[in-house]
Amino acid sequence: MLYREAGDFKTSYVADNQTFPIKFDRIGFWATMVVAFGVIPFLINDYWANAIFVPFLIYAIAAIGLNILTGYCGQVSLGTGGFMAVGAYACYKLMTAFPDVSIIIHIILAGGITAAVGAAFGLPSLRIKGFYLAVATLAAQFFLVWLFNKVSWFYNYSASGQINAPERFVAGFAVTGPNTAPWAQYLICLVFLTLCALIARNLTRGTIGRTWMAIRDMDIAAEIIGVNPLKAKLTAFAVSSFFIGISGALFFAVYLGAVEVGEAFGIQKSFLVLFMIIIGGLGSLFGSFAGAAFLVILPVALKVVGVDWLGWPTDLVAHFQLVIIGALIMFFLIKEPHGLAQLWRLAKEKLRLWPFPY
Repeated sequence: MLYREAGDFKTSYVADNQTFPIKFDRIGFWATMVVAFGVIPFLINDYWANAIFVPFLIYAIAAIGLNILTGYCGQVSLGTGGFMAVGAYACYKLMTAFPDVSIIIHIILAGGITAAVGAAFGLPSLRIKGFYLAVATLAAQFFLVWLFNKVSWFYNYSASGQINAPERFVAGFAVTGPNTAPWAQYLICLVFLTLCALIARNLTRGTIGRTWMAIRDMDIAAEIIGVNPLKAKLTAFAVSSFFIGISGALFFAVYLGAVEVGEAFGIQKSFLVLFMIIIGGLGSLFGSFAGAAFLVILPVALKVVGVDWLGWPTDLVAHFQLVIIGALIMFFLIKEPHGLAQLWRLAKEKLRLWPFPY
């Protein structure tokens, strides 16, 4: 059988901590990377880029960020949309103030600014948790949206209140603006997602990740054994907000090109990313990818089946989408709290043991 490993005997620490201990998984991972970087850019068109691939890549970054905070550190947050707005507006101000600096630097700096804002709003987590922390982050969501709406400096005193991404180039190719090719949009988002996933994977497997999980499991016991709750919680908020800020900057500059904060980064955005990690699986990087892919593909699939094939009204299909998402959230919270990631994990364990039932 292909999906097998010869026992659990390991001769080194590196081998014992492999992300993909089975050779078949390692081959599958590298094959996926080859297809993602070497095949899709040559086949992608406007529809596939704007409907599926680019939003999936951006939402996957946001889901990884929120999963670090909620899944790994146990700090509930409903302010994801507001922090994405911070990344978007920070990127816009940097792009207009420093037009000669690379857009790559702007996106990274936007993530850094969002990390500082997220750490500041994470200070209440030192005193409150659970439902009260969720309400505090919800207040941050409303405050940030109100701030970007009311202070005209953030949108350079534009009469419309919108921010528009200027055209910027990477290696001579436009990655923002109306002349951006679909493959360029896709590649820049794919590079950022790959780097963010690698950083998150290494952080969650290291000392910082263990302190986050200790705080999540039992914060009082973690503090007794020497974990600093101040450092653990604030680093979780900062790292989470860094990834979310990058996703917000990409969502504005690369994907949409022009946004109005209330429409693009409202409370529905916070709930959407939260639903992604609930359905995909809390405390799992694979769950972030699975949840983002599911909630990006679901509306497209429902439109094709419901509107194009069956001829249903568009509003009916939209309501049906909400019903499906709500039912899935209830199912996973009751039956499988670890989401799609746990189902995938169980399927792999069955494959490793098949045909034996134990």
